[in-house]
Amino acid sequence: MSELSAEDRKLLTLARATRARIQAAEGAAVRDTDGRTYAAATVALPSLRLSAVEAVVAMAVASGSSGVDACVVLGDAGALSEGDAAVLGDFAGGAGVVVHTGDPRGTIGATTTL
Repeated sequence: MSELSAEDRKLLTLARATRARIQAAEGAAVRDTDGRTYAAATVALPSLRLSAVEAVVAMAVASGSSGVDACVVLGDAGALSEGDAAVLGDFAGGAGVVVHTGDPRGTIGATTTL
């Protein structure tokens, strides 16, 4: 696997810190098509359940973003779920979205483009 760019390392740091802050199952961070970054963690309330990807994409949409170019997802699964892939695919920038997945410590295990 290739080295992460400086911009993607920033996403990794944001995802790791966000997950750790509330000891969530997952942390995710995205960079939108304007270069803005967003980070979120899994939401697990009795009446509301969101993956970290769903939460971070919702934040980007609510902030007026028109798409995302890159995403880092960290969690025990170390992989992107089918549902999260669909969410990112729906909101991908013009060239698609590069997705890095890894474990809670931030070790990236896979990189793919949707």
